[in-house]
Amino acid sequence: MIYEFRTYTLRPKTIGEFVKRFGEALPKRLEYSPLSAFWTSEIGELNQVIHVWPYADLVERSRIRAAAVAAGVWPPKTSEFIVDMRSEIFEPMTSVPVLEPGNIGPYYEIRSYQLKPGGVTAMAARWDEHLPNRTALSPLAGAFHSDIGALNQWMHIWAYKSLDERFAVRKEATAKGIWPPPGDSPVVAQSNKIVVSVPFSPMQ
Repeated sequence: MIYEFRTYTLRPKTIGEFVKRFGEALPKRLEYSPLSAFWTSEIGELNQVIHVWPYADLVERSRIRAAAVAAGVWPPKTSEFIVDMRSEIFEPMTSVPVLEPGNIGPYYEIRSYQLKPGGVTAMAARWDEHLPNRTALSPLAGAFHSDIGALNQWMHIWAYKSLDERFAVRKEATAKGIWPPPGDSPVVAQSNKIVVSVPFSPMQ
């Protein structure tokens, strides 16, 4: 399974109309394949939308996208709002749930880590050992490593009911030595952003 994360940066004050048009066009696109999530940026890089599409593999992705375009149902008529577009392909960490529909948000923290070359295997092993204690405090929506795009990327997405809950959970995890995983880390750089779900996102 692969997940395509499409991140669009929009012109200021256009997110509302972009989301409206995207939502209106979405039902016909969903006849071809499901949407995992749709978020707008709240903290971090502003004026961004992130939509996530699961596919069995790259062949299925190409086939579905070509069919939707040929049928004239996609893409939505939003190009006038877009300043920048980025597509990244990630593979999921197999031992955790991956972007399952539900109401575990509506706030999601997307944390992106740059790992040392060859660090994905070591990172996955550390997570397998220590993750259960961390997910007892708040749900993990998914964890991934990059396949196409910037390499050696580790991305994990955490769900919170509020920003106050996020601060409380992270404080507790650090105080108890639960998280981040102890020991040597392959992480060399980190970034994060807070995003929120739109009404039609399967993840709320």
